[in-house]
Amino acid sequence: MTNQMRPIWLCGFLLAWVGEAQVLQSRAAAIPQPTQEELRKIASAAPTRASVPPAHPRRLLVFTLCKGYYHTSIPYGAKAVQLMGERTGAFSATISDDIAMFEPETLRQFDGVCLVSALGEFFLPDNFDKLLSVEQASARKNDERLKQNFSKYLRSGKGLIGIHGASYAFNQWPEFGEMLGGGFDSHPWNSTERIAVRVDEPDHPVVAAFGGCGFEVIDEGYQFKHPYNRTNLRVLLSLDTPRMDMKKPNLRPDGDFGLCWVKRCGEGRVFYSALGHNAEEFWNPQLLRHFLDGIQFALGDLMAETRPSARAPSLHNQSR
Repeated sequence: MTNQMRPIWLCGFLLAWVGEAQVLQSRAAAIPQPTQEELRKIASAAPTRASVPPAHPRRLLVFTLCKGYYHTSIPYGAKAVQLMGERTGAFSATISDDIAMFEPETLRQFDGVCLVSALGEFFLPDNFDKLLSVEQASARKNDERLKQNFSKYLRSGKGLIGIHGASYAFNQWPEFGEMLGGGFDSHPWNSTERIAVRVDEPDHPVVAAFGGCGFEVIDEGYQFKHPYNRTNLRVLLSLDTPRMDMKKPNLRPDGDFGLCWVKRCGEGRVFYSALGHNAEEFWNPQLLRHFLDGIQFALGDLMAETRPSARAPSLHNQSR
């Protein structure tokens, strides 16, 4: 690049950056936030004690940036996680949508990352397709750098928590699917339907909140694609298919619809729960305890079995 070209390129880059910042500010202004009454509901439903005391003060990054379909429950989920940490002393949470949090020197300050329906390729700028080729190359290089840092971070012994739409994060990065344990495929059951949930592992501490009993909740019924497989995951919750409308199109032929699992990734720990599409779920006491226990597991305080389920359990109904 010549010296004459550099000012032109720099000007274009700055204009693009300003344009994206304005888009993000406009988007943020349009995002509905929990009302005071809704915050009171979350506070009333939140656990008052952690299942186990933290081994040492824990810091959790609650990441909320969304590059794609925006779940309006995100601010509710983020606030619920932050409040549970404060109230129980299990961790202190920092809520952010700034990708600079994934810079090595910043990310290493946290014991875990919680993606509250954060999805898409959020290390790439929104206007990536409109950038000049040299700018795209630079953005790709930064994207790869941050991704590899995230992977090393988790595998070194940190925690990853995925809530609901997080299974569609980094959908163009296959390694993330391996890290999380599965990729979002579709939701044959929509967000206004009542789905039946089976507790696959009644004695597992991450689902202790449900007392071994199946339950119903209004939420999307997710199904997952590769690398979702019980030979790689310990599945804790799944759709109770005998109590569901199974006449939906394009369902998984194996009938295995896991909704929550735990796994190891290197030395790191992963907890994922597909629940959490609707804001009301974040003032459900059982679900909040479930999320808190999953977070404590991922942070390394709640000891729990992670050996893969190996095969789908036989289908059966559970008492509610």
